[in-house]
Amino acid sequence: MNRPDVLLQIPTELQPFLSPRQRGLPVNVPADGDSTLGHIVESAGPPLPEVGRLLVDGREVQPGYRPVGGEVVDVFPIARPQAVPEFETRTPRFLLDVHLGALARRMRLVGIDTAYHNDCDDPTLVVQANAERRVLLTQDRGLLRRKNLWFGAYVYGIRADVQLDDLLRRFALTLAPWTRCTACNGELRAATREEVEPEVKPGTLDAVESFARCRECARVYWHGAHGGHLDEIVEAAQRVVASVR
Repeated sequence: MNRPDVLLQIPTELQPFLSPRQRGLPVNVPADGDSTLGHIVESAGPPLPEVGRLLVDGREVQPGYRPVGGEVVDVFPIARPQAVPEFETRTPRFLLDVHLGALARRMRLVGIDTAYHNDCDDPTLVVQANAERRVLLTQDRGLLRRKNLWFGAYVYGIRADVQLDDLLRRFALTLAPWTRCTACNGELRAATREEVEPEVKPGTLDAVESFARCRECARVYWHGAHGGHLDEIVEAAQRVVASVR
């Protein structure tokens, strides 16, 4: 028996996940009576971690609802700021896929616990995200659709500054600038001039008053010639967080 299609109404925020010919229009998807609404929505483009409420003919349903055909479905984006399970009272931890190295460094700069490896495949990323309860950030829709991933989010934007801005708005994160190693994510501790003297050029020792060292990889940090640009990144992030709280 032929069933009428399900009509999906996709909001502007989720339009980028549609094919170009579908954008700006309601999306008709065949209903077979067996597929869940979550599967039908993902088959149209938007991964479920980016989808919020689902209304079928004005009635809210869960992704497991099975359309019979002929329904009109309003698909909503995730409400912002978005809460992360298990992190209601503290800032969540994150894990970034291999293509987001620049974003990882900026997140660490502003003090967000950010794991990143440039050589991990998708199954390894999912295992680490689940084991350490880290939000997996990616621009790979297939990775977000993995059913065994506990929590993931799509990274919007091409440039790292745009990506960080969107992330801060989405999760309303608490910042702790200059407290993490941008190389390995370890926590920084204060270091004395005498301690770092063997590793720092004499001119830097004379010009800089305070130093820090990573507790994990022992890398030494100080506010140097490029500090102005880093200050701008931190200040911009602080403004964004203040605007969403």
